[in-house]
Amino acid sequence: MCLFVLSRVPRFKEIFAKGIHAPQELAIVTVIFSLFAIFGTYSGINVEGSLVNVRIIAIIAGGILFGPWVGLITGILSGVHRFLIDIGGVTSLPCLITSITAGVVSGIIYRRTSPERRWIAAIAAGMACEALTMALILVMADPHTLGVDIVSKIAFPMIMGQICAGLIVTLVQSVEGEKERIAAKQSKLALEIANKTLPYFRSITPESLRTICGIIQEDIGADAVAITDTRVILAYVGVGEEYYAEANEIISEETKQTLSSGEITIRDDDTEYMNRDIRSLIIIPLKEKGEVTGSLKIYYTHAHKITYSLQAMAVGLSQIISTLMEVSRVEGIKEMANKAELKALQTSINPHFLFNALNAIISSIRIDPDKARELIVNLSGYMRYNLELTDESIDIRRELQQVQHYVEIEKARFGSRLSVLYDIDEVAVRIPSLVIQPLVENAIIHGILKGKGNGTVDISVKDHGDSVRVRIADTGAGISEETIAKVYSGSMEGNKIGLNNVHQRIKLIYGTGLTIHRLAKGTEIYFDVIKEQR
Repeated sequence: MCLFVLSRVPRFKEIFAKGIHAPQELAIVTVIFSLFAIFGTYSGINVEGSLVNVRIIAIIAGGILFGPWVGLITGILSGVHRFLIDIGGVTSLPCLITSITAGVVSGIIYRRTSPERRWIAAIAAGMACEALTMALILVMADPHTLGVDIVSKIAFPMIMGQICAGLIVTLVQSVEGEKERIAAKQSKLALEIANKTLPYFRSITPESLRTICGIIQEDIGADAVAITDTRVILAYVGVGEEYYAEANEIISEETKQTLSSGEITIRDDDTEYMNRDIRSLIIIPLKEKGEVTGSLKIYYTHAHKITYSLQAMAVGLSQIISTLMEVSRVEGIKEMANKAELKALQTSINPHFLFNALNAIISSIRIDPDKARELIVNLSGYMRYNLELTDESIDIRRELQQVQHYVEIEKARFGSRLSVLYDIDEVAVRIPSLVIQPLVENAIIHGILKGKGNGTVDISVKDHGDSVRVRIADTGAGISEETIAKVYSGSMEGNKIGLNNVHQRIKLIYGTGLTIHRLAKGTEIYFDVIKEQR
């Protein structure tokens, strides 16, 4: 009856329902079953100096349900207790021996018996241990007739009483069986939330993500919900949301831990969290193609709110969100590719660019005809590349060739004021078209030409094993922190889409966009291309 009541208490119910237990949970269970075993001794009926009791039932049940350590420790504690309260008693030593034996046997059953057959094994093991007790009493009793008298009176009830061990195992396992029912219920809830949020994933914006967080918060009764990528908090709704009006950099160690490890982080009674109103939290990684791309965070203002059922629902919901975001990302790739193609076509017929390039060619014709011919080849190659542009990925060497055409035209215009250095490893990867040239253009137009004097642009492609790093650095005026923030948050003005376009496309395809640093002199921008697994 006590076990039945405990199995209804949420805290203990969660422990009983788990398949794997933390050390502190095993300690709690050990204490519970040790107290049951000791109580079984005290509640026993005295028969000729012996006790008809239920101690072995508690030892066997504890070990079979929760493992060898629980069984062994419970057996030792209750056995030593039985021996000490009646030192020299006719059954004290046999009870000590069989209590410890029951702990060992229950641990073996836990290791080697399937869960479906453990209740049968519990009855058999309990009966065997009590039979051993009777045998030891017969051997050790002095006089022997006393042992025979005791065994004749207590053997049957104590051996048959071990049927209760099987009933206890069945009772606790029925609590474990609730896991499946809970998982089914929470999966249904996750699907309902997914159905409500689906329209908002068609175009992922800060507003749509806030709406999604609001729906999740309302449906699961959370006090706050947030969604992040690997850099910033994209949306936050609930307690403390006044601090997250705009995208904020992730600073909590719990979130960083989840993003780096890819594992769920749970704090069920956290008094040290940054937001003092938050006492319970669960952070689940969002993954796309096995890579962590962000996290779903659920907060409560009360302790011990992260139940097994919430974990099951949150994990299912995070998987659905990951899938929806990936689908949205694919659609976004197509849209951004179309924008990139439009911009490329606009660039190819940009009258200012053509006028400046043709002026450079005309100037070269007079003083260096060979250089003029070379520039014509560069200009024709540059324009042909833009006109043939598609939304398919291309070999990085072709993109670099386009960059070289562009650089030669600009060097002809600006002369010694512009130097370009190349550091290119021999790599064979495919990248989205028109992602390097806009970065080089940005470095020249907004970096070198806005600075004073001469400047240098470094273009490097380095093989890093599993990935290739593309890096553009310049010694120009340097990018502002405000511009960096706008690029990361996707709020760049419409007439300055070059850098923002590349960042969003790289992020959509590889999960992480551009990394932008303002240097002591100039700007550094790089991104990593993951190699395809063969």
